[in-house]
Amino acid sequence: MRGAVDLSQVARSAAPAPGGVYVTELTEANFEATLRQSARFPIVVEFYSPRDPGGAALSADLRDLANAAGGAWLLARLNVDESAQAAAALQIRAVPTVVGVLAGQMVPLWQGTLAKEDAARYVQELLKVAAANGLLGKADPVVPETAEEAAADPRYEAAYSAMERGDFAQAEAEFDQLLAAAPNDAAARVGKAQAGLLARIGDPTPAAVAAAQAAADAPGAPVAAVLAAADFEVALGDAEKGFARLIAAIAATAGDERDTLRQRLLALFDTQPAGDPVVLRARRNLATALY
Repeated sequence: MRGAVDLSQVARSAAPAPGGVYVTELTEANFEATLRQSARFPIVVEFYSPRDPGGAALSADLRDLANAAGGAWLLARLNVDESAQAAAALQIRAVPTVVGVLAGQMVPLWQGTLAKEDAARYVQELLKVAAANGLLGKADPVVPETAEEAAADPRYEAAYSAMERGDFAQAEAEFDQLLAAAPNDAAARVGKAQAGLLARIGDPTPAAVAAAQAAADAPGAPVAAVLAAADFEVALGDAEKGFARLIAAIAATAGDERDTLRQRLLALFDTQPAGDPVVLRARRNLATALY
C-alpha cells in the first residue's frame, strides 16, 4: 500500500527551472524566522488572498521579478486567509498589499494592483535604500535549481535515504535540521510534510483504509476519524477527496476542532508539488469554508 504512491519522489521532482526560485510562502510559524533574513538582504512581502482574482496577475509579476533578480531580494507571500492573526497584527486592511522589509523594519510600498513595470520601479527604489544601508547580501534559492540537483544534492541525501528505507521519524528529523538552517527551503518543507504523512499512515491494509473511510463517513464522525481517512486518501493518490473531506469538516466545526482540521489540511497541502491545481482549488474552498 505504501508503494502505491512514492511520495519521496515528489520532493525530488519539484524543483524549479534553471536560475532558482526566490519566492517563499509565509506562515504564522515561519514568519519571524523568514523576516530575520532581512538583516542580510531586502525582502518584499506580498499580502494576498486567493479569493481576490484581481491579484493573480500581480502575484505572477512579482514572482517573475524576484526570480529575474537572482537573489537580490526575496519575495515572501502571506495568504491572509490562512494567517489572519499575522495580517491583523500588522494592520493589513486590504489585499493585495506589498511592503518591503529592511533589517527587520517594514517599509510600505503600495496597496492594490500595479502594472509590472510600476512594481519593478518600487522594488528598485527599495533596493537603493537597502544598498545605502549596507544590505548587499543575496538570498539563496528556495529550492535546488534543477531536478537533477535536487536528487543529487548531498544536503538532502540523509533525509531522502531515511524516507526510502521507511524510517519516517528520522526523515522528519533530517528535514527539520535543513529547515532550521534555511527556513525558506521549500523542498525540505515538502519532504517533512510527506514524511509526517507516511509516518501517520504506517503500512495499512486495504481493509483498514476502507474501515477508516467508513468511520469518517458516519454521521457525527469524530475529528480523529476524519483526519485518518483524509491522510489515507492523500497518501494513496486521491488528494482531492482528502482535501474535500477536511474542508467539509472545517465548515461544520468550530474552535479547537476546526483549528486541528485546518492545520492538518495545511500540512497535507505541503505534500503536493508547488502549483498543483488541486491544492489551488482546495485553498479557495478552504477560504470559503472559513469565512
